[in-house]
Amino acid sequence: MSGGDKIGRSVSLYSYQQEYYEGKLDLEGCIRETAKTGATGIELLAEQMIDSFPVITPEFKEKWFGWMEKYHTEPTCYDAFLENHIYDNRTCTLREQIDMMKRDLRIAGELGFKTLRTLVSTPMEVIEGSIPFAEEQDVKICIEVHSPFSLNSGWADGYMEMILRTGTKYFGFMPDFGIFCRHIPDILTEQARRNGCREEAIKIVEDAFENRVTKGFTKIKYDLDLGKAHGDYMKANGMPQLMDALEKIHATPAEMAYAGSTFDYTWCDPEDIVDNIPYIYHTHAKFYNVNENYEETSIPIRQVVEAYKKAGYHGYLSSEYEGNRMLNDALEVDSIEQVRRHQEALRRAIEE
Repeated sequence: MSGGDKIGRSVSLYSYQQEYYEGKLDLEGCIRETAKTGATGIELLAEQMIDSFPVITPEFKEKWFGWMEKYHTEPTCYDAFLENHIYDNRTCTLREQIDMMKRDLRIAGELGFKTLRTLVSTPMEVIEGSIPFAEEQDVKICIEVHSPFSLNSGWADGYMEMILRTGTKYFGFMPDFGIFCRHIPDILTEQARRNGCREEAIKIVEDAFENRVTKGFTKIKYDLDLGKAHGDYMKANGMPQLMDALEKIHATPAEMAYAGSTFDYTWCDPEDIVDNIPYIYHTHAKFYNVNENYEETSIPIRQVVEAYKKAGYHGYLSSEYEGNRMLNDALEVDSIEQVRRHQEALRRAIEE
């Protein structure tokens, strides 16, 4: 990473999905907008943004590295999606899934990435079976710690056991800032109002979230059945009681949906970063809304970044904007401005 031992700033091009989908930005445009923010790192969704995927043509490679040079940027993380249900009648075999992971590791290495993001749904045996090839390609596999999953939890312990048993330096964690939500994103609540949710129902939901933050979330356990693990997590964190409270006021389907959606956000102690820093190789600095004062309205950026600084983290914090989905039902989305604000908020937290 350029910049020595300082925390680097990156942007996941997923952040520009609205403008990319609408044709306002192409791949080069996303890289150009990233560079304008002062970030030096590029996180790529190859399946979405490389027309010839999974073939990497010499022409694309020449353009890719040309853009890196032109905009003074560098590859940080390759976002992989292990599609193990591509057939109607069966799940892909273990060998097929490992081959798919190897394909992505090869492409990541070819394009200069040092980390690869894999989703929580990636089976442990696929990850373990891919580690020798990851080492060959010099690309670290990182499992995304996405809310409601968390570090210092039964879920993380399952992966930590594998890391310690194998002694690998090519598999670790990629925390997502969605695990550091102190508040429900304000734009989610505004969307609920647009959907007709009453203030009475909103208050019940917000009070329940505040209670979870104050009391401390019960963390998710390790279970091969992710659906069961998620259901147990919601039950342990008061979902049945919240639904009962809403039923008493004859909540509408929209109010019930709003309540359920708030379980997608978790508050974890940022000290979890310090505890796990030897195994953290990249970070999704998820965000939903940064206001004009450069404050993320649900995530205390400074507090989280302080934990990274305390831990001596030398990797990248990669802006990942997800607020568009809470706006685009009725309002104009400006991902470019949101990413600019978020990068400035990260810069201040890192440097001041």
